Amino acid sequence: MEKNDLFRDTLLRYLGYSNEVGEAFRVVVSTKVVWFSYGVATGYVISDAADKAFQEYNKKSVSEEKRRTNSLITAFDALLWQGLASVVIPGFTINRICWATHHFLLNVNKIFKVSKQANKIITVATGLASIPLIIKPIDHAVDYCLDNTIRPLVKTYDR
Repeated sequence: MEKNDLFRDTLLRYLGYSNEVGEAFRVVVSTKVVWFSYGVATGYVISDAADKAFQEYNKKSVSEEKRRTNSLITAFDALLWQGLASVVIPGFTINRICWATHHFLLNVNKIFKVSKQANKIITVATGLASIPLIIKPIDHAVDYCLDNTIRPLVKTYDR
């Protein structure tokens, strides 16, 4: 039986999406709130990488040197994967979706008179609604990219 991953199989996983929520609300909150959401997501990423490194290091079936090497490789992989799949790519994607929605509504306003308040509400709602739609495709794309670039290089080490 495989052990549940605290950072990927529990509600703690949602902390990794905090910056996407921050981006969705960017049009109605201060920039400091958005940056705080990135801080929460980054803390999640670092915690996950540290957890994976400690788990790898605590495998007593290999030598001390290999445990050190394996834990560093594992931490690097987790930092890279989580950084791309949880922070950088989804944050950018939600930012652009919200930007496009907001500017589309500004142009529509010339014809249909969309109020500023309605524009903000629709922009936030569109950003929030987009989050579940982008998660899996981004995760799979990051897996594919890492599986075909960095990970094969790292596997050349004698693990």
